[in-house]
Amino acid sequence: MQTIQDTIEQTVEHTSQDTAAGERTTSGSLVLVTALAPIAWGTTYFVSSEMLPADRPLLAGLLRALPAGIALALATRVRPTGTWWLKAAVLGTLNIGAFFAFLFVAAFRLPGGVAATLGAVQPLIAAGLAASLLGERFSRRTLTSGLLGIAGVGLLVLRSGARLDGLGVAAGLLGATSMAAGIVLTKRWGRPVPLLAFTSWQLIAGGLLLLPLTATIEGIPTTMTGTNIAGFVWLATLGTALAYVVWFRGVQRLPVARVSILGLLSPVTAATIGWIALGQQLSIGQLLGMVIILAAVLLAQRADNRPLPPVPEP
Repeated sequence: MQTIQDTIEQTVEHTSQDTAAGERTTSGSLVLVTALAPIAWGTTYFVSSEMLPADRPLLAGLLRALPAGIALALATRVRPTGTWWLKAAVLGTLNIGAFFAFLFVAAFRLPGGVAATLGAVQPLIAAGLAASLLGERFSRRTLTSGLLGIAGVGLLVLRSGARLDGLGVAAGLLGATSMAAGIVLTKRWGRPVPLLAFTSWQLIAGGLLLLPLTATIEGIPTTMTGTNIAGFVWLATLGTALAYVVWFRGVQRLPVARVSILGLLSPVTAATIGWIALGQQLSIGQLLGMVIILAAVLLAQRADNRPLPPVPEP
């Protein structure tokens, strides 16, 4: 188990080590590595629609989080101590459990495009919280990139005649706020243990929150096909365990405004996979939306929000 843990941590660490080009190259490399997390999350739509049982988003969230968290916990064998029992529960709720639950309500009550567009406000909420709690500068570029991101996602996923539902809109905004608060508190509190153990705590806490919700609302399936199992394995490993390890590392080492907007790469990935694998057509407006999202992400990386000193490795 220790060998597995060391191998994964060394792989994540080496992907963004310092180079002779200096700090700017290191920061750029870290951004690219962190971007792999939302890109991996962007595969969820394809996997859910093609490989998982229909209409079971809470089950998908549960089986993404809890098994991955337990596997990482078994590999690390590090438990929270002191106040970290509470902190881990809060972070797991915000980053995983509550976020997935609100996402489920928004997706159930709203067209997918509306839910995704509401979620796109997350970078601006995160930047605002970071300015208040972390002292990071909320620059004009941060504001511009956030607004561009919302516009780009809207062009990419919104459809004409989309209906609005008050509860669904509230859930979408709460989901965005939950993820934003999770990012900021993850950075504010740091981590007292190696990255894999820190990730495992949050995945288990989030999974335990989703467990009773899933059992009550959707029920536990009695049978699964091989395709279902393969889909859940993909989401639990590359789509969750490894993705969140990479994500939390980026959250702690990059300014919040720069890391939070990377989440907008998820709908871009989902649309691209839909075009390549499912033959879904992309309109000129959707292609323009993709370009605007990528421009927003690049603009945010240039924003003057001054990274905090590097987080020391436990």
